[in-house]
Amino acid sequence: MQQPRLALAFILITVALDAIGIGLIFPVMPDLILEITGQPLSEAAVWGGLLSASFAVMQFLFGPTIGSLSDRFGRRPILLGSLVLMSGTYLAMALAPTMAILLAARIVAGIVSATYATASAFIADVTPPEDRGKRFALVGAGFGIGFVLGPALGGLLAGLDTRAPFYAAALMALLNLGLGSLILPETVTDATRRAFTLSRANPLGALRAVARLPGLSRPLAVFLILGIAMNVYPAVWAFYGQAQFGWGAGMVGASLALYGISFAVGQVALVGPAIRHLGEHRTALVGIWVDIVTLAILGVLASGTGVLFLIPVTALGGVVVPALQSILSRATPADAQGELQGVLASLNAIAMIASPLVMTATFRAFTAPGAPLHLPGAPFLLASLLMVGALVLHVRGAGQPERDAA
Repeated sequence: MQQPRLALAFILITVALDAIGIGLIFPVMPDLILEITGQPLSEAAVWGGLLSASFAVMQFLFGPTIGSLSDRFGRRPILLGSLVLMSGTYLAMALAPTMAILLAARIVAGIVSATYATASAFIADVTPPEDRGKRFALVGAGFGIGFVLGPALGGLLAGLDTRAPFYAAALMALLNLGLGSLILPETVTDATRRAFTLSRANPLGALRAVARLPGLSRPLAVFLILGIAMNVYPAVWAFYGQAQFGWGAGMVGASLALYGISFAVGQVALVGPAIRHLGEHRTALVGIWVDIVTLAILGVLASGTGVLFLIPVTALGGVVVPALQSILSRATPADAQGELQGVLASLNAIAMIASPLVMTATFRAFTAPGAPLHLPGAPFLLASLLMVGALVLHVRGAGQPERDAA
Protein backbone atom coordinates (compact mmCIF):
# COMPACT_ATOMS: atom_id res chain seq x y z
CA MET A 1 0.00 0.00 0.00
CA GLN A 2 2.87 2.35 0.81
CA GLN A 3 4.49 2.08 -2.65
CA PRO A 4 1.33 3.05 -4.61
CA ARG A 5 0.80 6.01 -2.30
CA LEU A 6 4.40 7.14 -2.79
CA ALA A 7 4.01 6.75 -6.56
CA LEU A 8 0.83 8.83 -6.52
CA ALA A 9 2.61 11.45 -4.40
CA PHE A 10 5.42 11.52 -6.97
CA ILE A 11 2.91 12.07 -9.79
CA LEU A 12 1.31 15.00 -7.95
CA ILE A 13 4.73 16.47 -7.08
CA THR A 14 5.78 16.09 -10.72
CA VAL A 15 2.74 18.01 -11.96
CA ALA A 16 3.20 20.71 -9.31
CA LEU A 17 6.91 21.10 -10.11
CA ASP A 18 6.11 21.20 -13.82
CA ALA A 19 3.72 24.09 -13.18
CA ILE A 20 6.23 25.79 -10.87
CA GLY A 21 8.90 25.45 -13.54
CA ILE A 22 6.62 27.09 -16.11
CA GLY A 23 5.55 29.81 -13.68
CA LEU A 24 9.11 30.51 -12.53
CA ILE A 25 10.08 31.89 -15.92
CA PHE A 26 6.95 34.01 -16.51
CA PRO A 27 8.09 37.08 -14.53
CA VAL A 28 11.63 37.09 -15.95
CA MET A 29 11.13 36.11 -19.59
CA PRO A 30 10.68 39.73 -20.83
CA ASP A 31 13.88 40.79 -19.07
CA LEU A 32 15.80 37.83 -20.47
CA ILE A 33 14.67 38.63 -24.02
CA LEU A 34 15.64 42.27 -23.54
CA GLU A 35 19.04 41.17 -22.19
CA ILE A 36 19.70 38.91 -25.18
CA THR A 37 18.34 41.11 -27.98
CA GLY A 38 18.88 44.65 -26.68
CA GLN A 39 15.68 45.58 -28.52
CA PRO A 40 12.84 47.74 -27.15
CA LEU A 41 10.02 46.15 -25.17
CA SER A 42 7.63 46.18 -28.14
CA GLU A 43 10.02 43.98 -30.14
CA ALA A 44 10.71 41.76 -27.12
CA ALA A 45 6.95 41.16 -26.83
CA VAL A 46 6.95 39.76 -30.38
CA TRP A 47 9.70 37.32 -29.42
CA GLY A 48 7.73 36.41 -26.30
CA GLY A 49 4.70 35.63 -28.42
CA LEU A 50 6.80 33.46 -30.73
CA LEU A 51 8.24 31.51 -27.80
CA SER A 52 4.75 30.89 -26.36
CA ALA A 53 3.27 29.91 -29.72
CA SER A 54 6.13 27.52 -30.53
CA PHE A 55 5.65 25.77 -27.17
CA ALA A 56 1.91 25.31 -27.78
CA VAL A 57 2.39 24.16 -31.39
CA MET A 58 4.88 21.49 -30.31
CA GLN A 59 2.45 20.28 -27.65
CA PHE A 60 -0.24 19.98 -30.32
CA LEU A 61 1.99 18.09 -32.74
CA PHE A 62 3.72 15.76 -30.30
CA GLY A 63 1.15 15.20 -27.51
CA PRO A 64 -0.29 12.05 -29.16
CA THR A 65 3.23 10.84 -30.03
CA ILE A 66 4.32 10.97 -26.39
CA GLY A 67 1.03 9.40 -25.31
CA SER A 68 1.38 6.54 -27.80
CA LEU A 69 5.00 6.01 -26.76
CA SER A 70 3.87 5.68 -23.14
CA ASP A 71 1.28 3.07 -24.22
CA ARG A 72 4.06 1.11 -25.92
CA PHE A 73 7.09 1.55 -23.64
CA GLY A 74 5.39 2.44 -20.35
CA ARG A 75 4.71 5.50 -18.23
CA ARG A 76 7.92 5.30 -16.16
CA PRO A 77 10.51 5.76 -18.96
CA ILE A 78 8.46 8.52 -20.61
CA LEU A 79 7.98 10.45 -17.37
CA LEU A 80 11.59 10.10 -16.27
CA GLY A 81 12.94 10.80 -19.74
CA SER A 82 10.79 13.90 -20.00
CA LEU A 83 12.23 15.18 -16.72
CA VAL A 84 15.79 14.65 -18.00
CA LEU A 85 15.13 16.58 -21.21
CA MET A 86 13.09 19.25 -19.43
CA SER A 87 15.94 19.98 -17.03
CA GLY A 88 18.23 20.24 -20.06
CA THR A 89 15.93 22.76 -21.77
CA TYR A 90 15.80 24.94 -18.64
CA LEU A 91 19.59 24.85 -18.42
CA ALA A 92 19.87 25.75 -22.11
CA MET A 93 17.55 28.72 -21.56
CA ALA A 94 19.62 29.82 -18.57
CA LEU A 95 22.80 29.79 -20.67
CA ALA A 96 21.30 30.93 -24.00
CA PRO A 97 23.42 33.70 -25.58
CA THR A 98 21.11 34.12 -28.59
CA MET A 99 17.39 34.07 -29.34
CA ALA A 100 17.92 31.14 -31.72
CA ILE A 101 19.14 28.94 -28.85
CA LEU A 102 16.36 30.19 -26.57
CA LEU A 103 13.76 29.40 -29.25
CA ALA A 104 15.24 25.94 -29.90
CA ALA A 105 15.15 25.15 -26.17
CA ARG A 106 11.53 26.28 -25.98
CA ILE A 107 10.62 24.06 -28.93
CA VAL A 108 12.21 21.02 -27.29
CA ALA A 109 10.43 21.92 -24.03
CA GLY A 110 7.11 21.88 -25.86
CA ILE A 111 7.85 18.44 -27.32
CA VAL A 112 8.83 16.81 -24.02
CA SER A 113 6.38 18.57 -21.71
CA ALA A 114 4.46 15.32 -21.44
CA THR A 115 4.36 15.16 -17.67
CA TYR A 116 0.72 16.25 -17.35
CA ALA A 117 -0.65 13.90 -20.03
CA THR A 118 1.50 10.93 -18.98
CA ALA A 119 0.71 11.58 -15.32
CA SER A 120 -3.01 11.47 -16.15
CA ALA A 121 -2.49 8.19 -18.02
CA PHE A 122 -0.67 6.82 -14.95
CA ILE A 123 -3.64 7.85 -12.79
CA ALA A 124 -6.03 6.05 -15.17
CA ASP A 125 -3.85 2.92 -15.00
CA VAL A 126 -3.95 2.61 -11.22
CA THR A 127 -7.42 3.97 -10.41
CA PRO A 128 -10.82 2.25 -10.73
CA PRO A 129 -13.08 4.03 -13.27
CA GLU A 130 -15.46 5.29 -10.58
CA ASP A 131 -12.63 7.07 -8.73
CA ARG A 132 -10.78 8.59 -11.68
CA GLY A 133 -12.55 11.94 -11.58
CA LYS A 134 -11.36 12.52 -8.01
CA ARG A 135 -7.80 11.50 -8.88
CA PHE A 136 -7.75 13.66 -12.03
CA ALA A 137 -8.85 16.55 -9.82
CA LEU A 138 -5.80 15.99 -7.60
CA VAL A 139 -3.62 16.36 -10.69
CA GLY A 140 -5.43 19.63 -11.46
CA ALA A 141 -4.92 20.79 -7.88
CA GLY A 142 -1.20 20.05 -8.10
CA PHE A 143 -0.97 22.13 -11.25
CA GLY A 144 -2.96 24.95 -9.63
CA ILE A 145 -0.69 25.04 -6.58
CA GLY A 146 2.37 25.08 -8.80
CA PHE A 147 0.93 27.88 -10.89
CA VAL A 148 0.52 29.99 -7.74
CA LEU A 149 3.98 29.26 -6.32
CA GLY A 150 5.92 29.47 -9.60
CA PRO A 151 5.51 33.17 -10.44
CA ALA A 152 6.05 34.15 -6.80
CA LEU A 153 9.32 32.20 -6.59
CA GLY A 154 10.34 33.44 -10.02
CA GLY A 155 9.88 37.03 -8.96
CA LEU A 156 12.02 36.50 -5.87
CA LEU A 157 14.81 34.68 -7.72
CA ALA A 158 14.83 37.28 -10.47
CA GLY A 159 16.00 39.74 -7.83
CA LEU A 160 19.23 37.73 -7.64
CA ASP A 161 19.81 37.34 -11.36
CA THR A 162 17.77 37.32 -14.56
CA ARG A 163 18.73 33.71 -15.26
CA ALA A 164 18.40 32.37 -11.71
CA PRO A 165 14.78 31.13 -12.17
CA PHE A 166 15.89 28.92 -15.08
CA TYR A 167 18.63 27.31 -13.00
CA ALA A 168 16.09 26.74 -10.21
CA ALA A 169 13.63 25.11 -12.61
CA ALA A 170 16.36 22.80 -13.95
CA LEU A 171 17.37 21.83 -10.40
CA MET A 172 13.79 21.03 -9.39
CA ALA A 173 13.33 18.81 -12.46
CA LEU A 174 16.53 16.90 -11.59
CA LEU A 175 15.52 16.46 -7.94
CA ASN A 176 12.15 15.12 -9.03
CA LEU A 177 13.92 12.78 -11.46
CA GLY A 178 15.88 11.33 -8.56
CA LEU A 179 12.71 10.82 -6.52
CA GLY A 180 10.89 9.18 -9.41
CA SER A 181 13.79 6.86 -10.15
CA LEU A 182 13.44 5.47 -6.64
CA ILE A 183 9.68 5.13 -6.18
CA LEU A 184 7.84 5.24 -9.53
CA PRO A 185 6.59 1.80 -10.66
CA GLU A 186 5.63 0.79 -14.18
CA THR A 187 1.86 0.51 -14.71
CA VAL A 188 1.73 -0.66 -18.34
CA THR A 189 1.70 -4.46 -18.46
CA ASP A 190 2.02 -6.91 -21.33
CA ALA A 191 -1.78 -7.21 -21.28
CA THR A 192 -2.29 -3.47 -21.81
CA ARG A 193 0.78 -2.67 -23.91
CA ARG A 194 -0.11 -1.46 -27.43
CA ALA A 195 2.11 -1.39 -30.51
CA PHE A 196 3.35 2.02 -31.62
CA THR A 197 2.07 3.08 -35.05
CA LEU A 198 2.76 6.35 -36.84
CA SER A 199 -0.83 6.51 -38.08
CA ARG A 200 -2.02 6.99 -34.48
CA ALA A 201 1.01 8.92 -33.20
CA ASN A 202 0.03 12.21 -34.81
CA PRO A 203 -2.73 14.60 -33.66
CA LEU A 204 -5.15 13.95 -36.54
CA GLY A 205 -4.69 10.17 -36.60
CA ALA A 206 -4.94 9.89 -32.81
CA LEU A 207 -8.01 12.14 -32.71
CA ARG A 208 -9.74 10.06 -35.37
CA ALA A 209 -8.92 6.84 -33.52
CA VAL A 210 -10.16 8.11 -30.16
CA ALA A 211 -13.22 9.89 -31.57
CA ARG A 212 -14.37 6.63 -33.22
CA LEU A 213 -14.82 5.08 -29.78
CA PRO A 214 -18.53 5.04 -28.81
CA GLY A 215 -19.73 8.19 -27.07
CA LEU A 216 -16.45 10.16 -27.17
CA SER A 217 -16.88 12.65 -30.03
CA ARG A 218 -19.11 15.04 -28.09
CA PRO A 219 -17.08 15.03 -24.84
CA LEU A 220 -13.97 15.75 -26.93
CA ALA A 221 -15.73 18.69 -28.61
CA VAL A 222 -16.88 19.99 -25.21
CA PHE A 223 -13.30 19.68 -23.91
CA LEU A 224 -11.98 21.78 -26.82
CA ILE A 225 -14.66 24.47 -26.49
CA LEU A 226 -14.07 24.59 -22.74
CA GLY A 227 -10.34 25.09 -23.31
CA ILE A 228 -10.87 27.96 -25.74
CA ALA A 229 -13.36 29.64 -23.41
CA MET A 230 -11.42 29.27 -20.17
CA ASN A 231 -8.10 30.38 -21.67
CA VAL A 232 -9.69 33.83 -21.67
CA TYR A 233 -8.22 34.22 -18.17
CA PRO A 234 -4.49 34.05 -19.02
CA ALA A 235 -5.13 35.74 -22.38
CA VAL A 236 -6.67 39.02 -21.19
CA TRP A 237 -6.86 39.07 -17.39
CA ALA A 238 -4.02 41.57 -16.88
CA PHE A 239 -5.35 43.87 -19.63
CA TYR A 240 -8.93 43.53 -18.34
CA GLY A 241 -7.93 44.35 -14.77
CA GLN A 242 -6.09 47.48 -15.85
CA ALA A 243 -8.75 48.73 -18.28
CA GLN A 244 -11.79 47.95 -16.14
CA PHE A 245 -10.53 48.57 -12.61
CA GLY A 246 -7.20 50.41 -12.95
CA TRP A 247 -5.28 47.52 -11.39
CA GLY A 248 -1.49 47.53 -11.39
CA ALA A 249 0.79 44.53 -11.68
CA GLY A 250 0.61 43.81 -7.95
CA MET A 251 -3.16 43.61 -7.90
CA VAL A 252 -3.24 41.50 -11.04
CA GLY A 253 -0.76 39.09 -9.45
CA ALA A 254 -2.74 38.94 -6.22
CA SER A 255 -5.98 38.20 -8.07
CA LEU A 256 -4.30 35.43 -10.08
CA ALA A 257 -2.94 33.94 -6.87
CA LEU A 258 -6.45 34.00 -5.39
CA TYR A 259 -7.74 32.26 -8.51
CA GLY A 260 -5.04 29.58 -8.34
CA ILE A 261 -5.64 28.89 -4.65
CA SER A 262 -9.42 28.77 -5.13
CA PHE A 263 -9.01 26.42 -8.09
CA ALA A 264 -6.72 24.06 -6.16
CA VAL A 265 -9.04 23.97 -3.13
CA GLY A 266 -12.02 23.34 -5.41
CA GLN A 267 -10.27 20.44 -7.13
CA VAL A 268 -9.49 18.75 -3.82
CA ALA A 269 -12.70 19.51 -1.92
CA LEU A 270 -15.44 19.55 -4.56
CA VAL A 271 -14.77 17.13 -7.39
CA GLY A 272 -14.83 13.84 -5.48
CA PRO A 273 -18.06 14.54 -3.53
CA ALA A 274 -19.73 16.04 -6.61
CA ILE A 275 -19.04 12.99 -8.79
CA ARG A 276 -19.99 10.63 -5.98
CA HIS A 277 -23.39 12.28 -5.46
CA LEU A 278 -24.22 13.60 -8.95
CA GLY A 279 -22.28 11.35 -11.31
CA GLU A 280 -19.83 12.52 -13.95
CA HIS A 281 -22.30 13.95 -16.48
CA ARG A 282 -24.32 15.98 -13.97
CA THR A 283 -21.14 17.21 -12.27
CA ALA A 284 -19.88 18.50 -15.63
CA LEU A 285 -23.31 20.06 -16.29
CA VAL A 286 -23.25 21.98 -12.99
CA GLY A 287 -19.70 23.18 -13.66
CA ILE A 288 -20.60 24.37 -17.17
CA TRP A 289 -23.53 26.38 -15.79
CA VAL A 290 -21.21 27.95 -13.20
CA ASP A 291 -18.79 28.93 -15.98
CA ILE A 292 -21.58 30.43 -18.10
CA VAL A 293 -22.86 32.59 -15.24
CA THR A 294 -19.50 33.69 -13.78
CA LEU A 295 -18.04 34.56 -17.20
CA ALA A 296 -21.14 36.62 -18.02
CA ILE A 297 -20.87 38.49 -14.71
CA LEU A 298 -17.19 39.23 -15.33
CA GLY A 299 -18.20 40.66 -18.69
CA VAL A 300 -20.28 43.42 -17.14
CA LEU A 301 -19.05 43.80 -13.54
CA ALA A 302 -17.75 47.27 -12.75
CA SER A 303 -16.41 46.64 -9.24
CA GLY A 304 -12.91 45.31 -8.66
CA THR A 305 -13.90 44.27 -5.15
CA GLY A 306 -16.85 42.38 -6.61
CA VAL A 307 -14.48 40.48 -8.90
CA LEU A 308 -12.35 39.41 -5.94
CA PHE A 309 -15.45 38.02 -4.22
CA LEU A 310 -16.49 36.28 -7.44
CA ILE A 311 -13.14 34.56 -8.06
CA PRO A 312 -13.65 31.79 -5.44
CA VAL A 313 -17.05 31.05 -6.97
CA THR A 314 -15.41 30.45 -10.34
CA ALA A 315 -13.59 27.51 -8.70
CA LEU A 316 -16.90 25.63 -8.78
CA GLY A 317 -16.54 25.53 -12.54
CA GLY A 318 -13.26 23.67 -12.15
CA VAL A 319 -15.18 20.40 -11.72
CA VAL A 320 -15.82 20.21 -15.48
CA VAL A 321 -12.38 19.10 -16.67
CA PRO A 322 -11.88 16.15 -14.26
CA ALA A 323 -15.49 15.04 -14.87
CA LEU A 324 -14.92 15.10 -18.64
CA GLN A 325 -11.57 13.32 -18.25
CA SER A 326 -13.30 10.63 -16.22
CA ILE A 327 -16.06 10.23 -18.84
CA LEU A 328 -13.48 9.94 -21.61
CA SER A 329 -11.14 7.63 -19.69
CA ARG A 330 -14.00 5.32 -18.70
CA ALA A 331 -14.89 4.75 -22.37
CA THR A 332 -11.28 4.29 -23.57
CA PRO A 333 -9.57 0.88 -23.63
CA ALA A 334 -6.74 0.27 -21.15
CA ASP A 335 -4.18 0.08 -23.97
CA ALA A 336 -5.11 3.55 -25.27
CA GLN A 337 -5.13 5.64 -22.07
CA GLY A 338 -1.84 7.34 -23.00
CA GLU A 339 -3.13 8.02 -26.50
CA LEU A 340 -6.28 9.62 -25.05
CA GLN A 341 -4.28 11.89 -22.76
CA GLY A 342 -2.07 12.84 -25.71
CA VAL A 343 -5.16 13.80 -27.71
CA LEU A 344 -6.40 15.92 -24.79
CA ALA A 345 -2.98 17.59 -24.64
CA SER A 346 -3.26 18.41 -28.36
CA LEU A 347 -6.77 19.81 -27.94
CA ASN A 348 -5.57 21.91 -25.01
CA ALA A 349 -2.70 23.18 -27.17
CA ILE A 350 -5.18 24.20 -29.90
CA ALA A 351 -7.09 26.14 -27.26
CA MET A 352 -3.87 27.79 -26.03
CA ILE A 353 -3.11 28.92 -29.58
CA ALA A 354 -6.61 30.00 -30.64
CA SER A 355 -7.93 31.60 -27.48
CA PRO A 356 -5.32 34.38 -27.08
CA LEU A 357 -5.80 35.36 -30.73
CA VAL A 358 -9.59 35.50 -30.46
CA MET A 359 -9.83 36.97 -26.97
CA THR A 360 -7.22 39.71 -27.41
CA ALA A 361 -8.76 40.70 -30.75
CA THR A 362 -12.15 40.95 -29.02
CA PHE A 363 -10.63 43.03 -26.21
CA ARG A 364 -9.06 45.36 -28.77
CA ALA A 365 -12.34 45.75 -30.68
CA PHE A 366 -14.16 46.91 -27.55
CA THR A 367 -11.42 49.06 -25.96
CA ALA A 368 -9.76 50.78 -28.94
CA PRO A 369 -10.26 54.54 -29.37
CA GLY A 370 -13.47 55.07 -31.30
CA ALA A 371 -14.94 51.68 -30.39
CA PRO A 372 -18.76 51.82 -30.66
CA LEU A 373 -19.02 50.33 -27.16
CA HIS A 374 -16.31 50.49 -24.49
CA LEU A 375 -16.54 47.06 -22.86
CA PRO A 376 -13.28 45.57 -21.50
CA GLY A 377 -15.25 42.52 -20.34
CA ALA A 378 -16.34 41.61 -23.88
CA PRO A 379 -13.95 38.60 -24.10
CA PHE A 380 -15.61 37.09 -21.03
CA LEU A 381 -19.04 37.52 -22.61
CA LEU A 382 -17.74 35.73 -25.71
CA ALA A 383 -16.36 32.95 -23.51
CA SER A 384 -19.76 32.66 -21.80
CA LEU A 385 -21.42 32.22 -25.21
CA LEU A 386 -18.90 29.53 -26.11
CA MET A 387 -19.80 27.71 -22.89
CA VAL A 388 -23.47 27.83 -23.91
CA GLY A 389 -22.42 25.89 -27.02
CA ALA A 390 -20.55 23.43 -24.80
CA LEU A 391 -23.67 23.08 -22.67
CA VAL A 392 -25.80 22.16 -25.69
CA LEU A 393 -23.28 19.54 -26.84
CA HIS A 394 -22.96 18.07 -23.37
CA VAL A 395 -26.70 17.80 -22.83
CA ARG A 396 -27.15 16.12 -26.22
CA GLY A 397 -24.40 13.64 -25.44
CA ALA A 398 -25.45 12.92 -21.85
CA GLY A 399 -28.03 10.38 -22.97
CA GLN A 400 -25.40 8.15 -24.54
CA PRO A 401 -24.65 5.08 -22.42
CA GLU A 402 -21.47 4.97 -20.40
CA ARG A 403 -19.25 1.93 -20.52
CA ASP A 404 -16.11 0.81 -18.75
CA ALA A 405 -13.55 0.11 -21.43
CA ALA A 406 -10.58 0.31 -19.13
